[in-house]
Amino acid sequence: MGYRILLIDDEADILEFVKYNLSRDGYEVFTAANGAEGLQVALEVKPHLILLDMMMPVLDGIETCKAIRRSPVLKNVMVVYLSAVGTEETQLQGYDAGADDYINKPIKMNILRSRVQAILKRIPSIEEPANDKLEIDVEHYLVKKGDETIILPRKEFSLLQLLHSEPGKLFTREEIYAKVWGSNVIVGDRTIDVHIRKLRQKIGEEHIVTIKGVGYKYE
Repeated sequence: MGYRILLIDDEADILEFVKYNLSRDGYEVFTAANGAEGLQVALEVKPHLILLDMMMPVLDGIETCKAIRRSPVLKNVMVVYLSAVGTEETQLQGYDAGADDYINKPIKMNILRSRVQAILKRIPSIEEPANDKLEIDVEHYLVKKGDETIILPRKEFSLLQLLHSEPGKLFTREEIYAKVWGSNVIVGDRTIDVHIRKLRQKIGEEHIVTIKGVGYKYE
């Protein structure tokens, strides 16, 4: 499984430039234009690393970082500031808010790539812990998570089975509708979202990743 990186910056050219270069290194890169949007995207994709601008509208970098650290889902995500404000006082404010590192703008891409690589090495193994792995018993329609047995309704089970069949593969909403509900069945636009929400409540938030506007994948 590859690393997911979220860039939060209100400068569109920086988002495009950094995303392009980090994507070339094999990372899965997501973007957001301000702190509030960034928090929403982070909860959806559960990144391993957030690169965060300090000065932004709506919600600045300090408040965004504090919100990340308050979130049970995001509190352990690595957070690194990318900021043109390089004073000692500002950097200390960033660390006090919970940041793991601080990189000054203007961005030198080779330096950033090296720092990102070094920072990601500090993250514990991203392999799924053995006692948290899901096993699917197709014959009995059961899901086992460690020592726990989870009984799912048929559609939820079929949805999980599909996503679990190819970890890391993005299944579009159209694929999911066709394979789980069938092409001849008419269902509401929010049907998949409702089933995904129920699955997350039962198996944990960390397994199913939302790719906004496209679909879902299992990790």
